[in-house]
Amino acid sequence: MARIALDAMGGDFAPIAPVGGALLALAELGAEHRIQLIGREADVVAALDAALAGEYSALSAHRSRVDVIDAADIIGMADKPTAVMRRPQSSMAIGLRRHADGLADAFVSAGNTGAQMAASVQILGLHGSLKRPAIASIFPTSLHTVVVLDAGANVDCSPEELVHFARLGFVYAEDILGRENPAIGLLSIGEEPEKGNAAVKSAHQLLSQTDLNFIGNVEGRDIAAGTCDRGPFDVVVCDGFTGNVLLKFYEALAPALVGMIARSIDADPHLLMKGLAHLDYSNYGGAPLLGVQGVSIIAHGKSSPRAIKNAVNVAVRAAESRMSEHIGRRLGVTD
Repeated sequence: MARIALDAMGGDFAPIAPVGGALLALAELGAEHRIQLIGREADVVAALDAALAGEYSALSAHRSRVDVIDAADIIGMADKPTAVMRRPQSSMAIGLRRHADGLADAFVSAGNTGAQMAASVQILGLHGSLKRPAIASIFPTSLHTVVVLDAGANVDCSPEELVHFARLGFVYAEDILGRENPAIGLLSIGEEPEKGNAAVKSAHQLLSQTDLNFIGNVEGRDIAAGTCDRGPFDVVVCDGFTGNVLLKFYEALAPALVGMIARSIDADPHLLMKGLAHLDYSNYGGAPLLGVQGVSIIAHGKSSPRAIKNAVNVAVRAAESRMSEHIGRRLGVTD
């Protein structure tokens, strides 16, 4: 059984999208799972009643598996990351505390990413010697999906932190993607060990000395293929600045391609987009904040109910696989 605390006030379309996503998720999950909607009770109940009276009327049987937890305050998208620690009655703070206190098995939010990161570190804590968490994002490729981290939590990273990220990604690929002995690549400007900036070159040396399945450097062009000259890879490690630029480029890629093709053949872009649905971020739900002692899933601020549903599914898989405990053991390995 997994109990998922979902920030009902987080995201551009809250509380409608979180409420709809919760109902869609429960329709797919086993009867033993529950979702806790955290937010202003009156607003959440009104959205829930409206959803069940309208678009989601066929899912009314799942209402009994929804718990509404009152939270008087909201962390806005423009708030500073530290705001959540000064506002303990916010939906984000209450949801994370429920997880830390064992009242929920995971936390999901489409709200302020910086605030969720800061609060997750403060409330849940970090594993072992880890100094920073990392955001893990799933990227579609022509071969299979790969996990890229860090996707935006840390702009500047030391070589040692990049090695930690490789360990985090290894566990995620094992537990969530189901890969056996995942292959890890280090993002650089060339495949040779001497290519890259100082941190990347040092990280390459350190990774070569670990027990990880490290295949060396991979280049940007390799990511779309999911493979390089040394074979397929499952994890791509980079600093958060590079990873976030790559992520935003990927998000814009499908609409741009569809627009260009549609104009060239005079076709309906909406129909063409269905053929490239695997490039849609909503298919992959949320990005876990790896390294915290628990499950904190960061969903896109523009998440639709479908995207929220998929983020909840990621949270359930992470909780059931005991991914956080696995990460703690993996980080206990001496580099």
